[in-house]
Amino acid sequence: MATNLERSTQTRQRLLQEARQLFATHGYSATGTELILQQAGVKRGAMYHHFADKLALFEAICKQICEEAAIAIDAALPEVKQLSPKDELIEGSIAWMQFMLQADIRQIMLIDAPTALGWQRWQALEQDWGTASLRQGIEAAVSAGQLQPRCSIELLTTAMNGALNALALHAGAPNSCVSTLEWQRAVKALWEAQFSSQIGGSPL
Repeated sequence: MATNLERSTQTRQRLLQEARQLFATHGYSATGTELILQQAGVKRGAMYHHFADKLALFEAICKQICEEAAIAIDAALPEVKQLSPKDELIEGSIAWMQFMLQADIRQIMLIDAPTALGWQRWQALEQDWGTASLRQGIEAAVSAGQLQPRCSIELLTTAMNGALNALALHAGAPNSCVSTLEWQRAVKALWEAQFSSQIGGSPL
């Protein structure tokens, strides 16, 4: 027989699972709390025991997806072969794109999250789970002497993160004609431009 703690955990997981599917299918705004409760077979009081409201549930799903993204990126980077910081940035970005281009992930994280959470909460989520690892990769490339950014590392991180988000939105759009090979080339071009900009040329 399940304990109260086990039943509570199961309820929370059921809410996360069902709400995530509904948000991915219908979008955040079109998914009402009642529909989530019906789909999960959970009473309103049980939901509020775990989440203050629909937005809190949505934010928990976003954090869950961010954790999955980190795992996917780590899994994509070879453990045996030592990659340079430059190659890690490129391969990590490609792995991130591959993860984000899943239709359900794209809908939740790139389309709905910025609007539903608002700029401040979205930025906090980005900094904790997305841009933090990106910044670490850039800092590693700078420390290795492979990259000499012409702006602050913070601004470069913001710019590259924004570019990758925009690319994922474009490449993953319905009826998009962008092939995997094309967006991978675009990711590489973004980084190659940063690494080659320090060779020759004059500062802006």
